[in-house]
Formats: sequence, C-alpha cells, structure tokens
Amino acid sequence: MTRRSCAIYATGFVSAHLLIVGIALVVAQVFQTMIHSRLKKEITLTEKSQVFESWKNPPPPVYMEYYFFNVTNPEMFMAGGKASVKQIGPYTYREYRPRENVTFLENGTKVYALNPKTFVFVPEKSVGDPEVDIVRTVNIPFVAIMNELNSYSFFLRTLVSMYINSLGVEMFMTRTVHEVLWGFKDPLLTKVHSLKPEVDEYFGLMWKKNGTHEGEFVFHTGEQNYLDYGKIDTWNGLREMSWWSSNQSNMINGTDGAVFHPLINRNELLYIFAADLCRSYVEDVDVKGIQAYRFAPPNDVLMSPKNNPTNAGFCVPAGDCLGTGVLKVSVCREGAPIVVSFPHFYQADPAYINAIDGLNPNKEEHETYLDLQPTTGVPIRACKRAQLNIILKRVKGFPKTKNITETIFPIMFVNETATIDDESAGQMRSLLLIVTLVSNFPVLIVGLGIILLLVFLVLFCRNRQKKVGTFRCKHKEDVDA
Repeated sequence: MTRRSCAIYATGFVSAHLLIVGIALVVAQVFQTMIHSRLKKEITLTEKSQVFESWKNPPPPVYMEYYFFNVTNPEMFMAGGKASVKQIGPYTYREYRPRENVTFLENGTKVYALNPKTFVFVPEKSVGDPEVDIVRTVNIPFVAIMNELNSYSFFLRTLVSMYINSLGVEMFMTRTVHEVLWGFKDPLLTKVHSLKPEVDEYFGLMWKKNGTHEGEFVFHTGEQNYLDYGKIDTWNGLREMSWWSSNQSNMINGTDGAVFHPLINRNELLYIFAADLCRSYVEDVDVKGIQAYRFAPPNDVLMSPKNNPTNAGFCVPAGDCLGTGVLKVSVCREGAPIVVSFPHFYQADPAYINAIDGLNPNKEEHETYLDLQPTTGVPIRACKRAQLNIILKRVKGFPKTKNITETIFPIMFVNETATIDDESAGQMRSLLLIVTLVSNFPVLIVGLGIILLLVFLVLFCRNRQKKVGTFRCKHKEDVDA
C-alpha cells in the first residue's frame, strides 16, 4: 500500500471515529450536562461565588421615575362632576440598594441581609425641580381620618367635620412635589398627634423611606438546591403574612426580584415577593446583544375574584372585593383606603378608566416586565410600574362629600427601571460565548468528522480513478507490443 493510500484510509478512520464520538456526546449531552452542573455550583450566594459581590452591591443603576396626577377641576368633582387630571413628571431619583449586615446561617445554606435604599435626585432625567413644582392632589391624611371615623357615631363625625372646616382643610391640597413625596408637617395630623402621640404629624408618600430598609430578610443560598437560589426563607422572622384572608394569599413566595435561579425555561412562573406578583413568559427579547426571556404579570393577576377565584384571598375583610385591575391594600397602609393598580389603570375594568378624564393606559408605557437571561438567571432589564390610588366616597357627617361620586382616584405612579450596565453586559456576552462553545463542542466534533469524511470520499474517488487510468494505459501498451 502506497503512502498516499495510507493517508486516505487514515483520514477515513479519523472521520469515522470523530463522527461516532461526536454523535455519542450529542446524544448523551455530556458537555451540556457538565456546563449546567458547573452553573448550578457557581451561581450561589456564597463568598467564593462570582455572583456574590454583584448581589451585595448591584452594579446596574436603578432609577425611580415618579409621575403625579395634577387635579385640574377639584370644584367640579366636589359638586358631583367627573374629575380631570393631567400627568406631570417624571421626577427621577437614582436608587442605591446595597446589602448590609450580611451573615451566613445554617452551614452556609441561608444568608441574612438588610437592604437599605437611598434615593438621590437626578435633575437631567427630570422635567423640573420637585422643590419648586406644584401639584394639586387628594389630601390623603384628611381622607384617611374620614375613613377612620366612618365607624363612629354621626354626631362625632359632624363635630370633627366642623373642626376640620375651621382649620381650613379641604379634600384637595396644593403642595410641592417634594413635599408630597418626601413629607411635610400636616396641620390635621399635628392636631391628631397632640391627642395620640403615636400618630406621626408628618405625611409623605415616601416619608421615612429614604435611607431605610423594608425589613430583615433570610435568603436561600442555593447550595442545597439550585432552584432555591435567592428565594426568601423568612421576612422579619415570618414565613407567611397575616394581612390577607387566605393562607395562599399570605404566602411569602419567590425572590426579592434581584436574582433568579439559572437555567430558566419559558414555561415557568416566577414569583417576586416585593411586588406580590407572579410573572409568566411573554416573548424573547434582545438587550445589548444578550438574548433574554421577557416575563410579565399574567392578565389575571389583578382580576376580580369573580373571574379569578384565587384572588379572593386578597379581599379584606373576606368578600369585600374590588373590580378587575385594582387591589385594596388598606391592611398594610394603617387602614387608609389605599388602592394599587398598574399606571393609568392599565388592564383594569374600563369603569375605573372612564371615571377620570386624562387617563390613557397603554402597554408600552404602563406594562411591568422583567427580562431575564435564561442560562444564568440574571436580570438584564427590569421595569416595575405601579400606581397609588385612594377611594373617595361620601361620608355622612362630612357635608362637603355629599355630592361626590365614589371614585378610585389616582394619586401618582412610579416607573422603577434598571438595565444591565455596559461592563456587565460585556462580561455576560463573553460568559455566554464560552458556555455556547463548550456546550456545542460535540457538534463541532461531528462537523469536523463530516468535513474529514467528505475529504476522504473525494480523495478515495480520485485515487480510484487514477488507478483505473494507469491500468488502462498499461493494458494498451501490452496490446501494442
């Protein structure tokens, strides 16, 4: 056998072995399993983990955009007409949320942490100066006190109403954006404070929330089970709440929204405790060159219990339910008739939207969503949007309310956004490239085997043709001789 023939058959031998080994690896998913095992081991809340520092000090900037509904016709509304509002904003603040007092528990399977949040105003992302700009909105302390007195005698309510009138307090107030957001000394609450010192005399939608934390959290590190990575074990020492009217509604589910377990699939429901909403897959998206799955709250998350019975547990007291698209949260707002919804009553009953002039709900501006990189479970982009409303209705004993139509009145909404920074995005793209190459290494082997097989076939055919040609020449020479 000539050297040329040896090389040809060696090529065929190598290609056959590459195909056999490559196909076996593809079928057995050896490299993919190896990568997945490595990810499950590396993506944990442990000090040696590469994700631990970014969990303690999240690098992507978080912005809070506050929008207010300025009431343009309060007199008409008090006379029984439809209220008209005009959206103003955004007033944007950068949110800093480092983890503090991080302590490992139970042999490193759980971790304790506080998460204080600090807000710093960002003028270049805002429409004006919150300390100068004026907004006319509902006087929430006044409405809260009226609501509290609703269970008292008509005589007492009348006396209180007369006293409030003497103070010049009205249903609507005019304040700076800064005051409404971060607090001011309220004249009515000051009077209440003198009688009940435990009542704060200051009011603001974000009063005492700058530089404070939302409670003590204990998280699963994911050491025992990668599916538990980042999940909340306890909040303020509790494994379930007591606010709502069913055990299911009181469950503390999921993560705090900062991390999710790796290897996410499209069929999962992701739970976030902070928002008390589950999220379901919507579509694939691309963020800075990174493929991600978009998750958003399902349409039935704020649906009326008539259409979604599982929401009945959020009616407090039991049976006291609102319509689709709104959720009464008085139980965790010191009894004030506060209602939450999506901005502009997006996905809510049209009756709530039509009750106020100036609302224009749309998916692009008002949908909440979360874009997750499915392999690592890292949030690439998040947009959490929520609106604060208050119930306004007639209260006997308060003559000023006698003409108003019961309305869920919008106060403001917040657009909380975060997008992965360029440096982290570059690192993520590099990591995913490595993962893709390693996971697809068997496919590369199969591809190389196919190429060598084609080379072998070409060389083999050409070698056969050459041998046939040489044989014919020799045969002709013998005949001529």
